[in-house]
Order: sequence, then C-alpha cells, then structure tokens
Amino acid sequence: MYDRILLPTDMSPGVDRAIEHAIDAAERYDAALHVLYVVDADAYSSYPGDEYVHEFEGLEHALEEAGRDAVEAITARAADAGIDTVSEIRHGVPHEEILAYGDEADIDLTVVGSKNRAGEYRRLLGSVAERVARLSERPVTVVKTPVESS
Repeated sequence: MYDRILLPTDMSPGVDRAIEHAIDAAERYDAALHVLYVVDADAYSSYPGDEYVHEFEGLEHALEEAGRDAVEAITARAADAGIDTVSEIRHGVPHEEILAYGDEADIDLTVVGSKNRAGEYRRLLGSVAERVARLSERPVTVVKTPVESS
C-alpha cells in the first residue's frame, strides 16, 4: 500500500510520536522512510544579524546543523529497525517544501507531528502540520502530542 513514507521533522517535542508512527508504518509496509528537515527561510531572513557574523551565516548554519543532527538521529533509529532511509535538508517555507518534496519523491504517505494545544492558540496561529494536511493531494497522518499550557 505504501512504498515511500515521508517524515518531516522540525525537532520539536511534537515530532517524537510521529517518528514512532512513521517507523512503525515503514516496518509494517516494508516501505522506505524519507526524512526531511526544512530550514525555515523566514527564520533567518528576518534575523537582524550581529556585528560579529556576516548577515545570516551564523543562524542559517546553526539551523542546518540542528536539522542535520535531527535527521541523522531519526535515520539511525530507522536503520536499527532495518528500514531503508532517504534524508534531505532543504531551505524555504516549511509546508511548501514538504509538499514539493512529496510530489518530487512520489511519496505515498506523509506522517507529521503536531502539538495538541488549546483552541485559541490554534485558531490564531495554525501550524505547518495543518497546512500540509489541508493542501496535500496525498494521504497525510497527523500525530498529535499533548503540550501543557504555560
């Protein structure tokens, strides 16, 4: 049923359960697991920089390194389970890059993590997971993780 499963990650606590679901689905369907991290271009393009770092170089590099570490940790977990993986790091608007990757790699199922927050927060801000689920023409599983209110 599924030959290629996509797991986008942003390293947030909401992704932990999604990792488990994606690895389980890949095992169950003998599918390849694609792990994607998107360096959010808005995060570093709005950064004012500082006098010691040339423009966005420092923040962009830090985000890339964090993404690389996250992707490597997930692919190592998948490899321990005997799952073939493909990993990629992209730059751009997260939901747009996730959707584009899904089309380019002919993904059969996307598994996204989402923090389960109170209604007011969600109504005001939305989420990458919601955009992916709403705009995707392919199956999407949203795995929610409860987050305590602060």
